[in-house]
Amino acid sequence: MTALQQPRRIWLTGATSGIGLALAERLLADGHRVALSARNVDKLDALASGFDKALVVPLDVSDRNAVRVAGQHLETQLGGLDLAILNAGTCEYLDARHFDVDLVERVFAPNFFGALYAMESALPLLRRARDQDGSRPLLAATSSASAYLPLPRAEAYGASKAALSYFLESLRLDLDAEGIDVSVIHPGFVKTPLTDRNDFPMPMRISAEQAATAIVKGLDRRQLDIHFPRRFTNLVRLMGILPPRLRRRLGLRMVKAPQADEQTSGGDA
Repeated sequence: MTALQQPRRIWLTGATSGIGLALAERLLADGHRVALSARNVDKLDALASGFDKALVVPLDVSDRNAVRVAGQHLETQLGGLDLAILNAGTCEYLDARHFDVDLVERVFAPNFFGALYAMESALPLLRRARDQDGSRPLLAATSSASAYLPLPRAEAYGASKAALSYFLESLRLDLDAEGIDVSVIHPGFVKTPLTDRNDFPMPMRISAEQAATAIVKGLDRRQLDIHFPRRFTNLVRLMGILPPRLRRRLGLRMVKAPQADEQTSGGDA
């Protein structure tokens, strides 16, 4: 059963930048009813302009109460959800010389807990759509290829994405009997405002539009693991299952020499 061959009611978080923006433009152009969430109201309004089926839902996903209110608004406006794409996130890199738990908490707030808050609001709406027409709704979230393999300086970002991937794969098992599918999205390097800040090589980096195409195709096929570009992500997955000693050896080759003015923000999705 395909997921996007006819107009759907979709909630997309992180809709105004990078992959989320490319996804929003693609889904709206395809005629779906899309609830667009992000923090910047002006950008949301500009994105929704010209699309009758766009619904602007300003939101900071790290604010649990705000996400609950957004869920109530979605229920009133849409009645239910056929698809939820939880895409909001951020990235900061950790300098182990100056161990910073505040940094880790800042990254986990949107990447992991923000996704959980959105799930809390989305699941009742996915169940409602299922009950309305007997369809099989889909929950999807953007993790990262870094969830496959520990990387230097990615302690906070990679851990938040690995936690998200594990949570969703576990949730997938428990939701199956309810008739709700779960897809996990693992992008490699994608050109976005986050990755533009990276200070290291990004092999096989693709455009946000290419990422959106891969995601839409994967969602339509209800793929469990949507990862791309596959030449890169298959290599990272392979490295992730190597024995720890070999993983350590490969990881040490990627360690960047410490610098006083080292950039600490960026990402890979």
